[in-house]
Amino acid sequence: MQHAVWWQVYPLGFVGAEQQSLAPDEDSRHRLAALTPWLDYLQELGASGLLLGPVFESATHGYDTIDFRRIDRRLGDEADFAGLVSAAHERGIRVMLDGVFNHVGRDFPVFQAALKEGADSAAAQWFRMSWPLTGTAEPDYDHFEGHRQLVTLNHANPEVADFVVEVMCHWLDRGADAWRLDAAYAVPAEFWAQVLPRVRERHPDAYIVGEVIHGDYAVYVAASGIDSVTQYELWKAIWSSLNDRNLYELDWTLSRHNAQLEQFAPLTFVGNHDVTRIASKLTDDRLVAHALVLLFTLGGTPSIYAGDEQGFRGIKEDREGGDDAIRPAFPADPGELSALGRPLFVLHQELIGMRRRHPWLHRAQAHVEHLANEQLVYTVRSGQDSLVVALNLADGPVTVPAPQATGVLCGEAVLTSPGASASVELPARGWVVLTA
Repeated sequence: MQHAVWWQVYPLGFVGAEQQSLAPDEDSRHRLAALTPWLDYLQELGASGLLLGPVFESATHGYDTIDFRRIDRRLGDEADFAGLVSAAHERGIRVMLDGVFNHVGRDFPVFQAALKEGADSAAAQWFRMSWPLTGTAEPDYDHFEGHRQLVTLNHANPEVADFVVEVMCHWLDRGADAWRLDAAYAVPAEFWAQVLPRVRERHPDAYIVGEVIHGDYAVYVAASGIDSVTQYELWKAIWSSLNDRNLYELDWTLSRHNAQLEQFAPLTFVGNHDVTRIASKLTDDRLVAHALVLLFTLGGTPSIYAGDEQGFRGIKEDREGGDDAIRPAFPADPGELSALGRPLFVLHQELIGMRRRHPWLHRAQAHVEHLANEQLVYTVRSGQDSLVVALNLADGPVTVPAPQATGVLCGEAVLTSPGASASVELPARGWVVLTA
């Protein structure tokens, strides 16, 4: 994981799949193979892992799973999955799957059995359900964040734990290398503490990262036994600090980020399938580069949401279909992308290359050397290794201290008096990464 950089894809959107599941008599569409031409693009970018969104049979968007052991027919079948994994592994690319184990779709067979068989059935024990005392009304049940189509599993039931273990191992047996645990924050940490040791008995090298938004990340990691969680705190601080030109907010978040790095390496990002794209989130296009500099110089495991490296735009809205703009279809071949996105792609390449030449950044901690509303200088350090990073959000040039800096690694700046008393002249809205 020290060398990992993930490229995240939302498959159903990427291949332009139907909004709804196929009818039972319809054949698989075999679209998953459309991702294979993009594996060389992933390598050209500098990434080393493919993080796939939901690929299992579901009713609509992939997070309402119907069959965890079947590839969604809108994407293809197990042979298509095997082909994609094989092509990825031939290139040294690892594959992460998205596991939705907090809830299932209403068409999940065990839930339908529970509705038919009643409160005393074994199927009903998979969920938290309550039947009306009289009448024929449907029972009430726990569901995910107000969405009745997403039925919450009863994680206290050992059969549910057994099921999740078998699903995770089923796909690890078939070549997957890692799991993203969707909505892990809604699942008791104790559930994962029971499940994951059993998975690791059979697949000790599997990487497990949980989607956690709020709360104490380090406590959840320790209690659950997962390897990492999504670093939403840092994501929020990056775009908010840049928009408000208030780098004090980022400074405060870096102290929490450092504390987490003492225990684990968070999955860091500036965009994913659930949030407004970074190019739309930032109010000044010229500061997208600053967000990327932070992503690739701070500790953690970086993840890039497909399209962000091309400057794709898209705003997430809180309504039905509000994710469509951030989950678009991609062209059949990377060569069909607009040339307008090439400069940002090249910047990603430069920063990822820098990152992969300095793999110690994976667990490096940031130490702030200079702080103002619109300027930040920090040293990232791990053992004897260190780099100095300087950011300027102001509309004019500035000179800031850059202690111990010895040379310019990437970015535009003029370094004066290299060494302990070094300073750096940054252009308007400039940035630089310096050797130290």
